[in-house]
Amino acid sequence: MKLFKRRKSRLEKIADSETEVSKEPASKSTVSKDSHSQSDEGLNTLADMPITEHLIELRTHLIKICVAVLIIFLVLVGFSRELYTLLSDPLVAQLPVNSTMIATDITSNFMAPIRLTIFVAAFAAMPYILYQIWSFVAPGLYKKEKKIAIPVLLSSIFLFYAGVAFAYFIVLKGVLKFFIMFAPQNVVPMTDIDSYLSFALKLFMVFGLTFEIPVVTLLLILVGLVSIQSLKDKRRYIIVGCFGVAAIVTPPDGVSMLMLAIPMWLLFELGLLFAQLLIKEEPKTTLVSDIKTSDN
Repeated sequence: MKLFKRRKSRLEKIADSETEVSKEPASKSTVSKDSHSQSDEGLNTLADMPITEHLIELRTHLIKICVAVLIIFLVLVGFSRELYTLLSDPLVAQLPVNSTMIATDITSNFMAPIRLTIFVAAFAAMPYILYQIWSFVAPGLYKKEKKIAIPVLLSSIFLFYAGVAFAYFIVLKGVLKFFIMFAPQNVVPMTDIDSYLSFALKLFMVFGLTFEIPVVTLLLILVGLVSIQSLKDKRRYIIVGCFGVAAIVTPPDGVSMLMLAIPMWLLFELGLLFAQLLIKEEPKTTLVSDIKTSDN
């Protein structure tokens, strides 16, 4: 109850500051100024709060996130072996007839499916996790920032899921086929279940985060750190950087590097296209134009 009361007081302070500003008399010409002062007053109220209240609020959201992941984990833990079977199907399909997966550690048979179930639970709870993050950050944003943040939040969820699906259905099969195809004839591939899980999860996270490039590109332009024209001018360096990053974070083979570098490039172009459609940059004034305007 104490946590709930403190959280309620934090939100009530913002609401009280907004109602006090709204009760002040204003003429028609000062309506827009009052709306700006209202949002500024709410942010000032947040700034005046002690750091302990923000930490208590953050702890409340973190507890909700952990509880949500725990509930989904408890629902899925009975199907942990089936989940690992689904994950290992691309590898088992590529193995020779007399080959199979092995467990080199006594605890691997138990821990590998449990680790996978925790990842799936967090993966399934991602919309709720981002919603809790949004609930904590939203009181400190302006109305214009909130309008931009909601589409960005929804698109980032979709793109992360799309990246993981692309890694599982397309990239993983091609990479495993490449490695097994180049195995020596006197070597029978028998992959450890724990090492395969680490390999697959790393691949999923890399592609899930890579598919966030359009959102990151759009945010960098909206914040003003870069401009559309500067990104166009540096396009060749960005493409080279995509291949460099792909060579570092992917396994040591050309297939996975190309499967990551090419989508990175295309996703960057997609983010740049969305920025051109949504943002209209003001043309830079040149010396000739300044002279003409001064003469007029």
